[in-house]
Amino acid sequence: MENNNMGALLEAIEMRARVNRARVAMGIRNPNPKLLESAWKAQELGYAQVVLVGIKKEIDEIGTKLEVVDTDNPEKTLAELMISRKVDAVIRGTAMASGALAHLKKALEKKRICRLALLLTVDGTPFFLAPVGIDEGNTIGDKLRIITLGAEHIRRFGIEPAVGVLSGGRIGDVGRNKRVDRTLADGEFVTRRALELGINAKHHTILIEDAIKESNFIIAPDGISGNLIFRTIAFLGGGDGLGAPVLMDNFVFVDTSRVGGHFTKAIMLASALSHLNKERQKVIH
Repeated sequence: MENNNMGALLEAIEMRARVNRARVAMGIRNPNPKLLESAWKAQELGYAQVVLVGIKKEIDEIGTKLEVVDTDNPEKTLAELMISRKVDAVIRGTAMASGALAHLKKALEKKRICRLALLLTVDGTPFFLAPVGIDEGNTIGDKLRIITLGAEHIRRFGIEPAVGVLSGGRIGDVGRNKRVDRTLADGEFVTRRALELGINAKHHTILIEDAIKESNFIIAPDGISGNLIFRTIAFLGGGDGLGAPVLMDNFVFVDTSRVGGHFTKAIMLASALSHLNKERQKVIH
């Protein structure tokens, strides 16, 4: 992974965030001092100009120096701020997932979206993971779409994606369980198709411990298992989750988990992605 510049990825993200200092909106529900402090820290470190989006009275009761957009529906307001370009990027923060993503889809006029999580293992190794939404990656077509879109976005960081496809068992387990057999067959097909599309990919079966040694982009068997991998690493395994950007070209929306309460790195990531988008638009025009 070092050969693919993954070791320098976090430094590059931090540098881009500080150069850009984007205006980043963050959804707020049930504010607490730890939550607001993590947002303030991102601004203090020069990553972004942070705008809190939530009920101002509740936020003011705790106290903050950050700008606040007063709304009792931060899920809807986040999408509106993004589409109107009143902010450069958005992170979900503690806004409700179902509502925020539903309003995002409506604003984008899309039936489905893909997210690409950026995680750190307990030893600090960064890697990308998808699908991470429980309703994502449940068909072969979905997984191939996630791989192609994810690979394209990873390349924008100057990194060549190495995809590690996971399934529900080892090859020697064929015949023990029909569901496992299906995931193994899907894993083989998806890997073969990715290679045909010019994307470096390998089917690691259920051996995620091997996949992480060779791959910087892990593909879970489905969104449920991907979400469990994310939660295990970020909340039980001593690792960390920086956020899960929605894969789109013209806007930046970084999904986050309400668990944990640390949003400094997610704000940093959103600002860096905004900078990448600006650079890409300059090249296009």
